[in-house]
Amino acid sequence: MAEHNELGKKGEEMAQKYLANKGYTILATNWRYSKDEIDIIARHNSCLVIIEVKTRFTNVFGEPEEFVTNKKQSFLIRAANAYVEKNKSQEDVRFDIVSVLFCGTRWQINHIEDAFYPSRFNQ
Repeated sequence: MAEHNELGKKGEEMAQKYLANKGYTILATNWRYSKDEIDIIARHNSCLVIIEVKTRFTNVFGEPEEFVTNKKQSFLIRAANAYVEKNKSQEDVRFDIVSVLFCGTRWQINHIEDAFYPSRFNQ
């Protein structure tokens, strides 16, 4: 497995542990709809939370969360709509980003709740 794939997998594992420790119930990981993928789907305070995880070794080129582009947001929204429809969910839906940065020998996690909102511009 390529080094960046291993880093991404480790970041997602760390994000899951972090969220579980904050009281989130993990419902699914790496959930796919067509070509789109949701890293983590969780429930928190009766809200369905769609979570994109971005992991990097360095923030020299920007913070990891800055790489969740409008195009990526539209993919997440499309997949979230499919998940809600498939599971007949009636819960409010929120989109979060968890950025994981490897800093030397330690990991830094930044959880951004309500990171973006679906709009007609990114669907």
